[in-house]
Amino acid sequence: MNAFPGQVFELYVATNGKDAWSGRLPEPNAEGTDGPLATIQGAQNRIRRLRRTSRTAPIADPASELNGPVVVWVRGGRYPVTGPLLFTPEDSAPVTYAAYPGETPIVDGAVTISGWRVEKVKGRTMWVTDLPEVAAGKWHFRELFVNGERRLRPRLPKKGLYRMAEAPGMPLPAGWGQGGWTQFKGAAGEVKAFHNLTDVEVVYVHFWIEERSPIAAFDAKQRLVTMARPSCTYLVGSFGTQLADYYLDNVFEALDEPGEWYLDRGAGKLYYLPRPGEDPEKTLVSAPKTVQLLRIIGDPEQGRYVENLRFKGITFQHADWRHPGEDEASSADLFTLPSTKRTNRNGAAAACQAAADVPGVVTLRGARHCVIEDCVVRNVGWYGVFIGDGCTGIQVKGNELYDLGAGGVKINGAAAGEPECCRTQSNRISDNEISAAGRVFHSAVGVLIMHSAYNTVAHNHIHDLFYSGVSVGWVWGYAENAAHHNLIEKNHIHHIGQGLLSDMGGVYLLGIQPGTAVRGNLIHHVEKLHYGGWAMYTDEGSSHIILENNVCYCTNGEIFHQHYGRENTVRNNILAFGDVCLAIYSRIEPHVGVVFLHNVFLADGVPAYQNDYGPAGRHIFADANLFWDMKRKPPALNRVKAGADELTLAKWQKLGYDKNSVVASPHFRDPRNFDFELDKDSPALKLGFVPIDLSDIGPRPAGKR
Repeated sequence: MNAFPGQVFELYVATNGKDAWSGRLPEPNAEGTDGPLATIQGAQNRIRRLRRTSRTAPIADPASELNGPVVVWVRGGRYPVTGPLLFTPEDSAPVTYAAYPGETPIVDGAVTISGWRVEKVKGRTMWVTDLPEVAAGKWHFRELFVNGERRLRPRLPKKGLYRMAEAPGMPLPAGWGQGGWTQFKGAAGEVKAFHNLTDVEVVYVHFWIEERSPIAAFDAKQRLVTMARPSCTYLVGSFGTQLADYYLDNVFEALDEPGEWYLDRGAGKLYYLPRPGEDPEKTLVSAPKTVQLLRIIGDPEQGRYVENLRFKGITFQHADWRHPGEDEASSADLFTLPSTKRTNRNGAAAACQAAADVPGVVTLRGARHCVIEDCVVRNVGWYGVFIGDGCTGIQVKGNELYDLGAGGVKINGAAAGEPECCRTQSNRISDNEISAAGRVFHSAVGVLIMHSAYNTVAHNHIHDLFYSGVSVGWVWGYAENAAHHNLIEKNHIHHIGQGLLSDMGGVYLLGIQPGTAVRGNLIHHVEKLHYGGWAMYTDEGSSHIILENNVCYCTNGEIFHQHYGRENTVRNNILAFGDVCLAIYSRIEPHVGVVFLHNVFLADGVPAYQNDYGPAGRHIFADANLFWDMKRKPPALNRVKAGADELTLAKWQKLGYDKNSVVASPHFRDPRNFDFELDKDSPALKLGFVPIDLSDIGPRPAGKR
């Protein structure tokens, strides 16, 4: 049975086991007197007892079965939990909790909803059941899953967004700034005195975040909505020239589309409008009882770590969500901002940028050399995995993380100037598929790295979310930054943004980051709402970063955007089909902000660069690039702003830029169908461009990781 090298002590867990048994057998014996354990906690406790016994024995037994690694084989089936599995420094040892070969064990945080009756409600045939625990105020949930698929609460409008009509007392236009706003007026008919009004949530999007607040009161005569949570910033969208767009979530009156559900907390009733073909006797309906499923928690401040645990091939599913600051989930350090000493935003309506203060369903803190491998995290309300303070050598590899309320993986250590013991570094996130994310916290990121160095994010497939694919940094401007020497390579990132938020990148970078490299990634189809749909984005203060050998195409903003920064190098990339331009350095400073070398710029009727870089000002340095336009001959090399005159290569070169660059077809095989393989006679090769190999983009087979 042993699939691991070396002398291994093996235990077994099975749904037909008992925690009173030895756990040394994979199935019950014929007499029914021994067999596997019943729970993962049972195996954990057995290992703890055996280790305590071996430590307290008068003479260590060199033949002890616990001198080597331990493997706990978890048989297939469902293992229900009502709270997270908790591992502490007492569990530190080379222990693997692995799926029994060919089987799928599921750690499930939900209970099955039954007792359905079919009723006519609002003229529609619905399933209804009574939940006494909800009626008693002991349980409520915000997520429901039917046959393993997320079902949505009813919302208004059914598609698209409303726009706030007025925010009393608030100036307009207004940028990012003063928060604390709690009132707005909707257009006629948008907000009403809905059933269970205070359970209705206003979700409004502006800039790069969403904010979410229950309604506290509604004045129908004035159409005035009072929200229970103050805003993080002004109630504006776009660049602050208009009020924020919003939708209403959890509206009973909007329960009219198959697949929607509503929990009437006061009455203790659950309503479900079934999809065609669903039968209450044959349909599995699940509602979560917990918000987290696995916690690996050490105490880095006291030098006590959890080490050498491994979870392989296990599915973690069904967990609820709560908003930062809610009393129900404010204990047990669930919510944290980037600093170890700061907590959530005092009940504000926003989770902060990138949903950075939203926890993980699988959470590690003070952990070293632990592995989450070939697991599945699905149908959950927060980030899939959170690697927190004092974590080193963590590997998250080969997993599927999907249907996530927030993002995929978040790494967050101590900021510069904070305790060294809480620094987080040298972790690896590789070969995972992260998809269908941001379903609750829309601004969440596929992989988020904050205040952490020497991490690798490689060979991941990240798609179908509403904000950035990978985000690294977390210090605005030129202040000291704990994020540096991070490597983002060979990831496939696509279909992000999807027209809901603004100011995002396939890869988003922030602050001074010497040693950080973004290389060999395939990034495409980034769609903004108002502004900022970029494939690669070096935001405020980004400096000393190398972006090379990336293939980026199809954004409804620019392909590369630098807000401001110093001495970033953009070299040997294919930058194609941006809707505004291909590259821009938007805030010019008195130093070289970015260097463009050996890139292929492929336009479709837009200029390559955009901004006034000044005559020979050298705020950018650009040379040995190839330019081509699929629509216009010759292509425009630079346009100062929309509607301004465009510069040809000759005029651009007179300003001192791209002295050795050329205008020529790159001879791509089929660029309209995004095949960017170069012919052997491509003029780009003569300029020093090195062909980019995309054959190993994204997750690799287990044997090649």
